[in-house]
Formats: sequence, C-alpha cells, structure tokens
Amino acid sequence: MHVETGPGGAPATRPAEFPTNRGGLCRKGWTAAELLGSAQRLTRPLLRTDRDSAFAEADWDTALDFVAERLMRLREQRGPDSVAVFGSGGLTNEKSYLLGKFARLALGTSRIDYNGRFCMSSAAAAGNRAFGLDRGLPFPLPDVGGAEVVLLAGANPAETMPPLMGHLAGPRLIAVDPRRSATAESALERGGMHLAPRPGTDPALALGLLHAARTEGLLDTAYIAARTSGFEAAWRHAAAFWPEQTEQVTGVPAEQVRAAARLLATANGAYVLTGRGAEQHAKGTDTVAAWINLALALGLPGREGSGYGCITGQGNGQGGREHGQKADQLPGYRRIDDPAARAHVAGIWGVEAADLPGAGLSAVELLDALGSETGPRALLVFGSNPAVSAPDAEHVRNRLSSVDLLVTCDFVMSETAAMGDVVLPVAQWAEEEGTMTNLEGRLLRRRAVLAPPAGVRTDLEVISGLARRIGQPEHRFPADAGTVLDELGRASGGGAADYSGVSAERLEAGEEVFWPVPDPAASTPRMFLDAFAHPDGRARFAAVGHRPPAEETDADFPLIATTGRLMGHYQSGAQTRRIAELAAAEPEAYVEVHPETAARAGLAEEQWAHVVSRRGTTLARVRRRADARPDTVFLPFHYGGAQAANNLTNAALDPLSRMPEFKFAAVRLEKADGAPPA
Repeated sequence: MHVETGPGGAPATRPAEFPTNRGGLCRKGWTAAELLGSAQRLTRPLLRTDRDSAFAEADWDTALDFVAERLMRLREQRGPDSVAVFGSGGLTNEKSYLLGKFARLALGTSRIDYNGRFCMSSAAAAGNRAFGLDRGLPFPLPDVGGAEVVLLAGANPAETMPPLMGHLAGPRLIAVDPRRSATAESALERGGMHLAPRPGTDPALALGLLHAARTEGLLDTAYIAARTSGFEAAWRHAAAFWPEQTEQVTGVPAEQVRAAARLLATANGAYVLTGRGAEQHAKGTDTVAAWINLALALGLPGREGSGYGCITGQGNGQGGREHGQKADQLPGYRRIDDPAARAHVAGIWGVEAADLPGAGLSAVELLDALGSETGPRALLVFGSNPAVSAPDAEHVRNRLSSVDLLVTCDFVMSETAAMGDVVLPVAQWAEEEGTMTNLEGRLLRRRAVLAPPAGVRTDLEVISGLARRIGQPEHRFPADAGTVLDELGRASGGGAADYSGVSAERLEAGEEVFWPVPDPAASTPRMFLDAFAHPDGRARFAAVGHRPPAEETDADFPLIATTGRLMGHYQSGAQTRRIAELAAAEPEAYVEVHPETAARAGLAEEQWAHVVSRRGTTLARVRRRADARPDTVFLPFHYGGAQAANNLTNAALDPLSRMPEFKFAAVRLEKADGAPPA
C-alpha cells in the first residue's frame, strides 16, 4: 500500500494495485496510518531499576548501557544460555536475520525462538515432511482464482484477509470450520459447502474424504505411482474412516463427506489450503499432513492450476521463519544441527562453526523455562506480546515476572512491555527500509516514506548498538537494511530458502521475485512442477491417523472453547486496540454461544460471563448465535488482562512442530453479573 498525506496533513494509506491484494485493503489496512502519529506511541527509552517503581525516561546511551551491562553480568555468572531472545513473524527479513545472528554470535545463546511458532509451525513441519521444503503457497496467489474448487481447512480469510477473497470469487469453496464463519457463509451463498466438524477432529474428516474419494474411484492413481511414495501406509489409517464412521467422530454428515470428496476430486483445477484452525493443535502437524495426503491422492500438488498451500498468519510469516530466529534454524532455512550448514554460516560470519550454539527451546518451552534455576534469567522481546499471545497466559505472565531482566522493543506499551525493566521505542513499518516475504514466497520491498519521531530508533539500530556494547566489532552488526540484505543473501546461498540472487535493485525495478533465488536472474513463482524437493523427487504421504485432543471435556468442563481472529483486530491487539475506529467497532472480548447452551448457564445476550478452563478464566460478553455448535464456544484472542482468551488455552505441544493447543480447551460458563470490562 501507499502512504500519503491525508485530510488535515496526517498520514493516510491507499491500496496499491498489486497481484496479491489487487487494489484492496481491509479495515486494518485503511486505518493503519493512525498509529504512526498516535499519542500512545513510545518515543523515549523507558527504564526502571525495580518492578515496584514506575518507568522513567532515559537517553539511549543510558538505556543500552544498562541492558548490555546486565546481559554481560548474567552471562559471566550463569553462562550464555541465561539470556534469551524472543522474536516475531512481523519483523522484516533483515531484522529476523540480524536478530538470529545477534543471539548466537553476540550473546552466544541457543535460547532464541519467536511467535511464528504459534502460527504456522505445524504447516511448515508437515510441508517439509511431505515436499522436502516449506513455502506457504508454492504458487502465486492469482493462480487460485482459476480453480474450480478450493477447500479451506481452518481458514477464515473473509475476516482475516479480506483482499484474498477477491481471488476466491470464482471457485466454489468448501469451508471446513466448526463455526459458521464469514467464509463459510460466503461458500454457501455461492453454491459451495460448509463442513462443521467438532473441534479437534479435522484429521478424521480429512481421512474420511480420502476414504470416500478412493471408494468412488476418484484418486489419481497414475500421479500417486509416478510422483509420490508411502500411499499404502497412509491408506491403512484412512481405511477405518468410511463416511459413516467419519460422521460418528466429526459430526459431519456422511453424505456431506461424500459430496465434498466428489466436488474436490472431479474439479477442473482444485486447491487445498490450510490455516490456523488446522494447525494450532497438539496434533497440528499430523492434521495438516492428513490434508496434504488428500491433496496428493487427488494429484493436486506440483501441477499448474492446482495444489496445496498454507495461508500465512503474520506480515512476514514466511520470511520470519527462514533466516534464523527459530530455535533450530540458521539462515536459508538451514538446520542448525547440520554440520555443512553450520560451516557455511560460520564462514559468512567470520567465526568457527564450533562457536555457534546448538538448537534451543521452542517458544512455549522457552517461556516456561524463564526464571528457573537452569533457564534464562533475561529475555529480550522484539515485536511480540507473549503476555497475551502465548497459551496458558497467566502462567506465562508469571514466568515473565520471574526473570532478572525483561527488555522489549516496541512502539506502544504492550502488556509484555508494561511488565518489564526496559522498553526501547522503535520505528514503525512506514519509517524503515527492509524486505518481507509474503504467503506466496514473493519478496516485497518496504520503503521508508516517513521519518520516525525524534528519539526513536530502528530495531536494526538497537541490535547494532547492543552488539557493540557487548564487545562485537562494529562491522559485524550493521544497522543499514541494504547491507544486511546483502549479507543475508550470502548466508542463505545454497540453502532451501536461497535469497542470494535478491537485491534491492531488482525489487525497486518492480521485478517479481519468488524464492528460491539462487542467482540475480532467478525467480521461482511455481515450485514442484518437475519434482519435489526430496532427493528422489517424490512427495511423501504421511502415515497419520486421528487421535483425541490433549484434554477432553467432562462434567466440570463440558464445553469446547476455540479461538480465532476478527476482521477489525490483529494478533494480541496491542496495535489495533489503540486505533479509534477499530476499538469502537470491537471494544471488548466476547464469547459466541448457542442460545440453548447460554440458557443452561443462565446467561442472557450481552451479559458478562466467565469462561473457565482448567488453567484460568476469561471475562467476555455473551453473544448468542443460533448457528453455533451447542458443544462449542468461540472467543477472539485480541484482548489482554482478564479478557485474554489465552488465559484458557492449553500449552500441550505438538511433538514435531512444538505448536501449542490453541484451538481446543475444555471450559464451562459462569455468570459474572456486574463484572466490569477489564
């Protein structure tokens, strides 16, 4: 989008004609510029020497000296892993790269992970396992518009990515969602289908669709034989899920299962796309794998006009997971335990491979270890708000309060920042240069069109300043985005996510650049057309079945709570709740409840209720919806404090992706008469 001068001289946004959003913005995009000049912006470093005192303004030298001294003291006393870093899928590629380098080289710590672990890690793990490589959409988004049918598993782009719906105007949609979401409504209005499984039963539904397709002779057996391996092992799990059995497990009528399988399998061009609803489970990797199995059995991936893809969830959700801020990765999507990868990156950084730490802890495990005897005693947070966004949030807030040093880089006083010792004010998106990688693997250039307010620095400047104070040579941590991009290209060269041929000049010229980009003339808009990324060129079916969620309902907690997003808010809401139009439209948390379920709890429309899980309580307004499942309640997760939906959620982890169980929590409803909106 463009930023220009609006009425009264304030900055305003205008959509760009671009292949992804095609001249469209959602409400969040139209109002994004309001925060640039907000009175709630942080413009001076804030510091306090104990948590019982108020923050006081400090100059940058004082703040950075304080942080560096405390970090060095902790490292000397307790070792490098006493210091941890928590990043974000909203950081630019350059920031993601330099942050990972800073953690491993300047701090020497293995303790780095990021909030993308809460977002797309299950799809990444399943994609790597199936295809040998993970790129959200291995094809340009406009390709989807040419399909006849698109299945959306756990995705609600009508609210979360409204411009994407323009690409879905032509295909018939099969929306898989326990809720009658805006996307499900759109699917039904245009002759598609809404499949509403019980939360936590997506794998069974995918297995049932595969069973129905095979029973009716609709599989692409030639494709399976020529381009895949492992089908028979996968089929042994699907064989138990004939449509009637699938109905028993999921609640989706058997005839809907058969009809959806026919619609998808007989389409002239079809896509299977997954979102957070499929991924945010303690079995998220297997759930996504079950949907990939269905796509492979129908011969969709690696063919122009059809395929499988993951809809990313953050502004740089793709690039943020490629360049080293994930606990087990080095730049270029390299594994940190791969000796060749370590040698390559160490050579770029000018150190010995043995100097690089090994794999660290995933996000939930990292947060859980904070303040413990062997865990980190300091945490640096860049662009994230885990006090609201992490599962079992009250426990996470307790861990955050237990560290000796909590430093946040942000431009508003988020709930996490308010708990800390130092808050460093950083530039916003319109005030800094850099690149991002969108859901298609397309490289985007971000241009600085405004100067940040006086006293504000970029994240790159913060990292560079801290690194110098810790004793790193100045050239090793440059603050210039172009210089960092050049080094990122060299460090990623030869890796799965190869950016070595990317340059600011190519992007400035308007060239369409999709990774991998192994040379200055390369671009890869469509992947896997000739072969998949495994050594034998074949995609892998995964032998996955259905298993129950990490916890079950019972007499004390008889309902299922699932969480999700609203059109008007984003992530933890730290930004959007400060924009007047968005805050006015959705000012407080709510819980969607079937009228009969609300009546049994004695709850009326708009009444405040406590939603109670085995971990905590959330305060929310009751919204009764006749189309809701009687066994399920829904809460948006954009609110903090007593209204935080993640007070309820379960930190049980997927064994491969380490994704927590956001989408299934056993709960009950209680009256909260007279409770104020917290």
